[in-house]
Amino acid sequence: MEILNLSLPATNRFATDYIAQTEEIMQFFHYRYNSDSDYKARLAELKGRSFMRNELSEYIGEFMDQFPASPAVHDSLNKLKQENSAVIIGGQQAGILTGPLYTIHKIISIINLAKQQESKLGIPVVPVFWIAGEDHDYQEVNHIFIEKNNKMEKMAYPEKVLEKKMVSNIPLNREKCRAWVEDIIETFGETEHTKDLLLSLEGIIMHSQTYVEFFAGIIMHLFKETGLLLVDSGDQKLRRLESSIFGKQIKGFEDITKRVKSQQQNLVNAGFPNAIDLSENAANLFYYDEKHKERILLEFNKEKKVFTGREQTHEFSMNELLEISENHPERLSNNVVTRPITQECLFPVLSFIAGPGEIAYWAELKMAFEWFGMKMPPIMPRLNITILERSVESDLRELGLDLQGVLVSGTKAEKDEYLRSIKNESIEAQFQKTKAQVKQNYELIEELTMKEVHALLPMLKKNEDLLIRQIDFMENKIQKSIQQKHEVIIMKYEKAENSLRPGGVPQERVWNVLYYLNKYGMNFLEELIEYSFHFDGTHKVIKI
Repeated sequence: MEILNLSLPATNRFATDYIAQTEEIMQFFHYRYNSDSDYKARLAELKGRSFMRNELSEYIGEFMDQFPASPAVHDSLNKLKQENSAVIIGGQQAGILTGPLYTIHKIISIINLAKQQESKLGIPVVPVFWIAGEDHDYQEVNHIFIEKNNKMEKMAYPEKVLEKKMVSNIPLNREKCRAWVEDIIETFGETEHTKDLLLSLEGIIMHSQTYVEFFAGIIMHLFKETGLLLVDSGDQKLRRLESSIFGKQIKGFEDITKRVKSQQQNLVNAGFPNAIDLSENAANLFYYDEKHKERILLEFNKEKKVFTGREQTHEFSMNELLEISENHPERLSNNVVTRPITQECLFPVLSFIAGPGEIAYWAELKMAFEWFGMKMPPIMPRLNITILERSVESDLRELGLDLQGVLVSGTKAEKDEYLRSIKNESIEAQFQKTKAQVKQNYELIEELTMKEVHALLPMLKKNEDLLIRQIDFMENKIQKSIQQKHEVIIMKYEKAENSLRPGGVPQERVWNVLYYLNKYGMNFLEELIEYSFHFDGTHKVIKI
């Protein structure tokens, strides 16, 4: 395995500037991600705060009992209990079959940074992955993409969920899931690793009752030897640990919203758009309606002085909501503003691993953190990785394509130029001449028709359009027949695009890890986990 470090722009301007750590950007954060002294300062800050370490460790241990484990996981649970320990944390939705590659990249980032900081600081540092199980956007997590007939196609899990259920509460139909997974693996083609991969996935399916359990089962199968800990933010037992945090958020909802809105204005003044869509009356919490199995975003009605959903179906006074937070915290969940704050109250976070979009919205939370008497942790940009297969690298070389250029812009421009170069210009010119003659002749016929049979003009126009379409059809047929002589080269352009920049977006937003596990086995992932990456903001190209 060879790794290249390339300088590529992030997917948004704010993240690009943040990676560069410009002074203009750093006013929105408390710590730099690339400063050893800032990590020491963060550690000192954590020592001045208290955490429910034992309760948290016990909860995580109980939650993870159902998933593949190792001595390293038990070591991490014990580390978490130690007063001088810290965590590296990041999270993502529970995508089916782990979702796009960036989820895997984020986990590798968490594990890698935890090992590095443990060595540097001489304290226990635990890798923690936060599953956003309370999210209810099923359409965002229910599919993966595969390459079929030289195109990327979506394969959605064959079961509809119409209600706004939390992903943690969506049951897994084991038989449907197993058949669906087999269909997906079949599209990859059989290799020496296929049988073991299918057996592993079938075992995980048989032990999973929900989407989150299926997701967590795969993650721990892949990463159990690293000591990674998992948390499901949609788990009712975790909510009980969050009871007092909810109470403080409810009492301070107005101040929290005002502070976020104020910070958003500061960002607009600096020339950056807002990442969080936030109402002036936002309560920054969801209420879970058990009867209808839906999460309802709460706002504060100033006239009635009650918390209510936008559809006005539920109303709570401040005292009623505080009573719920104390006695039924499982009915509440965080939104994008309060989730990071809850995470920081629960865990001694040394650093948070963030994707480009997360970096932008964390910048809006600085003043809200300060209201809680906390600082935001150093926000470490997750590793951006592209996997470059040898066959694709060979195609790039043959086509004379620059790897960095393809990662940024794909191959469409070069492919279009190649298609133009193989066109038979004489045939194209003759068809253009023929169409011009047809149009000219029809103009003369139209003049005669206007004088003699005016009512037939619409039919004449349709007849002309039909003839022109037929000429275009024949020209395309001939040109495509010419292209077929060069099909091997054209397919190389398309293969490179599909592999590295599918649909004009980064590979990590489309491809799923199963394709690579089926083709290369676990060895490639194990080697990737063990590699010591430099968190320097460069794009990592992994040659396999």
